[in-house]
Amino acid sequence: MKLFINCCPRKDSRTKRIADALLDKIGEYEEISLYETLLCPIDESRLGKRNALLKNGALDDDEFALARQFAAADEIVVAAPFWDLSFPAKLKLYIENIYITGIVSAYDENGIPKGLCNAKRLFYVTTSGGPYDGRYSFDYLKTLCTDYFGIPEVILVKAEMLDIVGNDPEAIVEEAIRGTDCSLNTGRLG
Repeated sequence: MKLFINCCPRKDSRTKRIADALLDKIGEYEEISLYETLLCPIDESRLGKRNALLKNGALDDDEFALARQFAAADEIVVAAPFWDLSFPAKLKLYIENIYITGIVSAYDENGIPKGLCNAKRLFYVTTSGGPYDGRYSFDYLKTLCTDYFGIPEVILVKAEMLDIVGNDPEAIVEEAIRGTDCSLNTGRLG
């Protein structure tokens, strides 16, 4: 199963246009739209419930449905615009809700994380009005995927400098769309 995590709040999202082009090449997928999904922070009450479920080995509880869906995917596409030097808070809430020990990750006897996800690769699609700095978005997600989720290949697909006066945003988006072929074939954009 292919999974599309849509974190694009705008109907005319340039990020989603690029993701849609990539998804057309990937084939059938399940979509989770983070702006249409109730995602709550883990507060004291939810943490207590979550810990009790984990202690009882109840990994099949509805509380963990998103985590099971993520772990089961064999390929993942995440689309999120670059906002305020990161990604929208909805994506962080999603990560907080899927990070379930025993479903997406486990720890060995030495406390070293071992990923349990099926995906062999994850595409991170983003756009930026100015220069893109992935330290607090892509790099963060890539570290989670490779070090904790067990997803060996994490690929950045981006279009940047879209709102700089004198640039042609449509041409930049189209170039990124064309680059999705290269991303699929080589694991790199460009």
